[in-house]
Amino acid sequence: MKLISKHLDKEGAGSIRLQPEEPADLWHAYNLIHTGNILKASTFRRITKDKDKDLAAGGTGAPSSSGSSQRVQLTLAITVQKTDFDPSVGALHASGPVAEESPHVRLGAYHTLDLALHRAFTLSKLPNAPWDSIALQTISAACDPASRAEVGAVVLQPGLANVCLVTEHMTLLRQRVEIAIPRKRAADSAVAHDKAIKRFYAAVAVAMQRHFDYGILKAVIIASPGFCGEQLLKYLLDTAGKDVDTGSATAGSNKILIQSKNKFMLVHCASGHIHALNEVLRAPEVLTRLADTKFARESATLEKFFCVLNEGDGMGGVRAWYGPKHVATAVDRGAVKTLLISDRLFRSDDVKKRKYYVAFVEQVRSQGGEALVFSSLHESGKQLDQFTGIAAILNFPIPELEDMSDDDEHYEMQIEKH
Repeated sequence: MKLISKHLDKEGAGSIRLQPEEPADLWHAYNLIHTGNILKASTFRRITKDKDKDLAAGGTGAPSSSGSSQRVQLTLAITVQKTDFDPSVGALHASGPVAEESPHVRLGAYHTLDLALHRAFTLSKLPNAPWDSIALQTISAACDPASRAEVGAVVLQPGLANVCLVTEHMTLLRQRVEIAIPRKRAADSAVAHDKAIKRFYAAVAVAMQRHFDYGILKAVIIASPGFCGEQLLKYLLDTAGKDVDTGSATAGSNKILIQSKNKFMLVHCASGHIHALNEVLRAPEVLTRLADTKFARESATLEKFFCVLNEGDGMGGVRAWYGPKHVATAVDRGAVKTLLISDRLFRSDDVKKRKYYVAFVEQVRSQGGEALVFSSLHESGKQLDQFTGIAAILNFPIPELEDMSDDDEHYEMQIEKH
């Protein structure tokens, strides 16, 4: 993400102009844009040619069945009412009424802005819902070049492979490879099986070559049950060597693959389905290699939370809790060692709820605790969302938490205070 300009008052209200540089930046933008914000960007809109008459008559400038129209490029500002993000194609849309007068579109006319890579936008937040510490931290992280480090991951089993890119903030499924593999039953079927396996590895290799830039990837993880991963890696290195020797069209990329072979890691997992990626990222060898990445810290912390939760009240009491009410009490007591919170909670349309969870993070950090904001586009974040999206590991047990009910009355009262 490129920060172009920043104009905020002492209360945090104002505008920030940003330019997405890579797909993960659109995810950051999605987390920053909330209902009621003013979003300004370049866009296209089809308008009537005789727009002056149309606008004078109270029209919107939109095309009508009775007149001709043309598609023009213009800059519009809207009051955001709805946002939609599709990570699979990197598409971010924000819609709402036009908030600033335009020669082509009247004030209040509905429009959808499509945010795209390398196209700047300006986001303004009003005094009633200013820029908070979490939003500013998100921008800081997005503009940090170190956060752009990516890891390639292939999770596979015979006949099925998921080729993924794992960034600091999201997991992207780039391609799914499926090929039917016949069973070995007789001599003829064994030959068919071997041919199908070879076709499968060839298809996975092509997918990896298409989506992985081995020169910039921090690591390439190949995970599978059994020996499928080892066989794929052997196939990659063997075929890359042959292509380089024969000077084929793919020689350049395969030469980089051979030079990057130290980046490859073989990891065992239970299956070739994408949900096994969370298990892979928690493997000790992966955590050691990727210790300085955000998603590895998230996976390791979530694993620690589950371990502490499963220990239960062995001898020292319960030191792991989840849910807004229980965690809020622990925060008030200054007992939180590590706060785990999903970025989904900061996308709430309710300003009071957003402020409530921002205050959670700030209070824990002011008490010397650690607060990790989990990405809901990582498998670890999806798991945390299944546990209400907020959890905590405590420095010491709080016995009265065990007697608390799960009603929302206390929770709603606390939100009202913000």
